[in-house]
Amino acid sequence: MKDEAKKKMLLTKGTKFLLDAMFYMGIVVTISLPFTVKWIGQFYEPVKESYEETTIIYFVLGVAALVLIRELRKIFCTVLKEDCFVMENVVSLRKMGNWSFFIAGMSVVRSIVYVTIAMAVVILVFVIAGLFSKVLAMVFEEAVRYKEENDLTI
Repeated sequence: MKDEAKKKMLLTKGTKFLLDAMFYMGIVVTISLPFTVKWIGQFYEPVKESYEETTIIYFVLGVAALVLIRELRKIFCTVLKEDCFVMENVVSLRKMGNWSFFIAGMSVVRSIVYVTIAMAVVILVFVIAGLFSKVLAMVFEEAVRYKEENDLTI
């Protein structure tokens, strides 16, 4: 039983580390967009033709993804404290749903600038992530309510 708990904690800490790395690398990538988009434009004509639009759209998408990851990092902090059924996580899950839908919408806008097959997959993934986050927020809200009721009866 103790080994199982260690494995779960190792998985949780590993995932938290991955999220932290993604968050900080995401900041670097988002800040460097004006340079990297220009560089990519040398090899891919549609990016070169719509440099400003591409840079702005990806900057907005980058910031949205960073906010989404920040909310996920908050949730993982409560998991590491072994107190995950709290209202802050419900709020974070709702925000993650909103940001997922926003990213899907911005990806549709990006598809207007230039279309790729991969963007259809990105849109679908973020719509599903948004729906999943909203449903999970409702489940967590019920779990928080049950937990608070149990805490009062003890």
